[in-house]
Formats: sequence, structure tokens, C-alpha cells
Amino acid sequence: QVQLVESGGGFVQAGGSLRLSCAASGRTFINYAMGWFRQAPGKEREFVAAISRSGSKTQYTDSVKGRFFISRDNAKNTVYLQMNSLKPVDAAVYYCAARETYPRDEVPWLRGSYRYWGQGNQVTVSS
Repeated sequence: QVQLVESGGGFVQAGGSLRLSCAASGRTFINYAMGWFRQAPGKEREFVAAISRSGSKTQYTDSVKGRFFISRDNAKNTVYLQMNSLKPVDAAVYYCAARETYPRDEVPWLRGSYRYWGQGNQVTVSS
């Protein structure tokens, strides 16, 4: 089992920044690729960003490229999502997720490929 606990969400005005954190426990963190997904009211949960287990590869959905940045600190068992230039359309509940990919260093983006999920963290962006 992998336990994921997110933090760092909240309220921000359009154009502002937030950093989400996701602390993992329970298994060998470096064996897992990590992803961030989000779900707005009435919509399906969608992929936002992912990072390979080494941290050398990342992937983003088009709408956040150049504004959001995913990173990880394997020594702290934590993955981050730095969100800049936030827009009202970015408002959602953000979830981190983990998928074991060892020994591969791939960057999964399919929601169904992730096994472990955090509880979600609300991000609100005012216009």
C-alpha cells in the first residue's frame, strides 16, 4: 500500500500561484511514477502532469504547459506541483496519484493506470 497526502491547495486570484505537495509513505517512493489529476464539478477527472520515478521525464496536458511544473524530491518522498498564472478554469479538486513503474522510467498519463490516490485538495481561482 502507498498512502498519499496532499497539501497546499486553497484560494487564489487569477494570475496568482500555488504549490501543491503530495507526501507518500508505505512503499519505496523511487519505484513509483507520480501524477497529478484534477476534477472540476460536473466533469471527469483529467490528467494534469506526471513525472517519472527518477524525475528525469515529465509530461503535461496542453492547457497547463508553461504554467505548471511538476517535480519530486525522492529523499523526502514528496512530489510537487507548482502552479503559476492560474486561471479560473484551473479551479478543481487536485489529486496526486502513484503508479509503480520500476524498473522502467516511464511517465504514465492514463488515469486508469494509477493504482494509488490521495484524498484530493481544493484549488479555487477567482476571476
